[in-house]
Formats: sequence, structure tokens, C-alpha cells
Amino acid sequence: MHETERHRVILAAVQARPVATVAELVDMTGTSEATIRRDIAALHVQGQLRRVRGGAEAVNPPEQGGLMGRPFSVNETINMNAKRAIARAAADLCRDGEPIIINGGTTTYQMVHHLTARRLSVFTNSFAIAEFLIQNSRNSVVIPGGTIYREQNVILSPFGGVVASHFYAKRMFIGCQGIGQHGLMEADPMIVQSELGLIGQADELIVLADSSKFSGRSSLILCGLDRITAVITDSGIRDADRQMLETAGVRLIVVETSAEAVRNSVA
Repeated sequence: MHETERHRVILAAVQARPVATVAELVDMTGTSEATIRRDIAALHVQGQLRRVRGGAEAVNPPEQGGLMGRPFSVNETINMNAKRAIARAAADLCRDGEPIIINGGTTTYQMVHHLTARRLSVFTNSFAIAEFLIQNSRNSVVIPGGTIYREQNVILSPFGGVVASHFYAKRMFIGCQGIGQHGLMEADPMIVQSELGLIGQADELIVLADSSKFSGRSSLILCGLDRITAVITDSGIRDADRQMLETAGVRLIVVETSAEAVRNSVA
């Protein structure tokens, strides 16, 4: 991750909690502890945060707490070729007239460009997804009540939601913080709480995860592999991860990125 992106992640993290620890920031950025400490020191000198023992805190903490994890604006710059290809394959699974759930995320957001000509009933907790579909399609769009978390572009409520509990979906499309032998992992307890409710409303759970997510880890497990219907990923997936999904009975859909397609056509 480039230094500018790391700084954006660090600044977003210190706005989301009382203290962002070095260990948390290492997990979020995928860089070393020494690099994070240098970044914190530089941002402290610039007056953008306060360095504290074991981490950093905001100079002016916001009244509304944020969520754990990288901001939407940072995630949407990472592995975009893979995310676009994965989203296209996910949209191909949709059929006109079906009710679906699209969970907020940078990969799931890329689905909207392929749904403009469809006629679906879409429930989403993503303000960005809802806004795009309302302005660019004739899909029916349903959103939950709650608070908009601007950094992640999602709408969440700690009290659940009446609308969500009564919305049936043929399929739910979801991203994740990481995926491993224990299942899907997420970064924030409120995200887990919200997604657990939605998962229960869908017949099929389709996970959109570029191959880097198989190395991602979190202490919060959303659901086991046995709840997942299919995983859509790119060709960078490792053989061991393929085997893990196959053993769990999860359908695997592997897509080529646009860059790979260009190389293959040249060859």
C-alpha cells in the first residue's frame, strides 16, 4: 500500500475509535510495525493525529463513532481490475424479477454498472449502491433505516430493522474482510450484527472476494463456509484455498481480470 493510502487509512482509523493501536493498523494496511510507527510519527508532526503509547488518537474525535476497517475511498483503489470482473460475474447470476440483497462494499458496488437494464427488487444497506440504481435504472430499491457511516458508505442500525426482517431474497451478494477455513470474517461488530440479519433472509449467499481476501484475517467470524453457496474470485486464488472451498462444498467461480484478458489475447 502506498504511503498516501496508508495515511488515509490511519487517519480514518483514529477517527473511528478512542485509540488505534499499532497492531490494528498493521492488520489494516498489511505493512510492518516499523512502517506504521514511522507513519504515526510523521502524521503527529504534521498535527493530523496525536501519537500515544502503542498507537495514535484523533486530534478532534468526532461525535459519531466510526467503523473498523479501511474506508470505502481507499478500498475502491485496491485490486480494481479483479473487483470489476468479479462484479460482472455476480451480476450475471441475477434474473429479472428476482429479489436480491447487495451488501455494501467496493466489490459489490461494481455490480451496479451491470444492473442498469435489469428489473430487480434490490435491498441494500449501501447508500452509494442505492443512489446509483435509483438514478440509472428502473430497479426497485429498498434501504434500511439507520445511521449512514460515510467512511464505509453503509447504513447500519444497532437495533436491527423491520424492513430487513421482512425482505426475502433469492440471493445475497456480499464482500468480506477475509475468508478462511473458519468462514467469512469482518472487521467491525456492528457490521457483523447487521449482516447476520440479512444473511438469514436469503436462500443463497454469494461471496465476492478477490484472491487477496484469502490472506485477510479478523477476529470476527460472520458465518461458516457451510452457509456460503458460491465464492466468486480471480485467478490469483491459491490451490490450497481452492481445495478448502471444494472440501466445504462451496461452488467456486473464477474470473479473469481485464489485464489478464489482454495478455491472453496478445499471446
